[in-house]
Amino acid sequence: MKDLVRGLVLGACALPVVGTLLSLSRGSHWIFRMWDFPRVQIATIAAAGAVALRTRFSRGTAAERALLAADAAVVAWQLYKIHRYTPLMRPTVKRATTNDADNRIVLMMTNVLQTNREYDRLLALVDEVNPDIILAVEIDRPWMAALEPLSERYPYAVPVPLDNLYGMLLLSRLELIDPEVSFLIEDDIPSIRTRVRLRSGVELILHGVHPRPPEPIHDQSSAPRDAELVVVGRAVDAEKENLPTIVAGDLNDVAWSATSELFVRISGLLDPRVGRGFYNSFNAKNALFRYPLDHVFHSTHFKLVRLERLRRIGSDHFPILVELQYEPLAIAEQEEPEQHAGDQEVAQEKVEKVER
Repeated sequence: MKDLVRGLVLGACALPVVGTLLSLSRGSHWIFRMWDFPRVQIATIAAAGAVALRTRFSRGTAAERALLAADAAVVAWQLYKIHRYTPLMRPTVKRATTNDADNRIVLMMTNVLQTNREYDRLLALVDEVNPDIILAVEIDRPWMAALEPLSERYPYAVPVPLDNLYGMLLLSRLELIDPEVSFLIEDDIPSIRTRVRLRSGVELILHGVHPRPPEPIHDQSSAPRDAELVVVGRAVDAEKENLPTIVAGDLNDVAWSATSELFVRISGLLDPRVGRGFYNSFNAKNALFRYPLDHVFHSTHFKLVRLERLRRIGSDHFPILVELQYEPLAIAEQEEPEQHAGDQEVAQEKVEKVER
């Protein structure tokens, strides 16, 4: 029995080391990219395994002592990767200190889960939080019919119903100007771009995205997802000098992955979660394995009024609500992320990988 326990403890120590090493790869196969997600869990398992090994088997072999050291390094590395989303980091987005209702926008981002038919839960939540704009993904025709009662309050709509888990619907009470639906990388994965006019008359650009993730059976590579984020990031970088910009959606990627961090640096957008929390939105049905997959990024023109993870609606995602205030002087108070040397080369590699 003691040997069995020792073996289990050694396995608990070794798994986080293996997973961390795999996550350091730039490979796009899911076997590498899956380890980007559970950094909190990896750190927890590594710490627990190390404590168990040290307390129960204090006279370990040289190999076990090396494993302890490796686990300590794993914990340090994983905490470093996620620390930006804890109170240890100063928020990059400042709080709005004035109340300028005409320059505010309330956006609700929700992955409804296509097979979820508890329509009333989402409708009730919309009644409660009363957002200006709703970006819903995994929308099919039954969902379109179920959300029809919202059309009176949200006269502007960009519907893209699909049966492949990647349908989208953008609803707005604010005026949408020249909305466009594009299939940037894959023929069945849409994205939405539109100008939005605030009550003050100020215009902004809104991008809605939902790239396909890597997974073991059908789409084993993250290359299409990564390339779509690069394409959107480059477009944002080119246009945000002219108009304030917001990007929202289920990115099927965590905030602390190399791809998401590259997107932020290329686009120059800010993440309001930095210094405030993870805001884990998936999996709503599993409290032990939850990650921040639903994102809202914005240009330095905005300050934060509120950011919330809303209650469950029957989906495997929690909806996310953000309220931003456009402030012309905010760009002088908030710094854009700086690009790293080589970022553009890495970005180009990601795009070229799907063009081959």
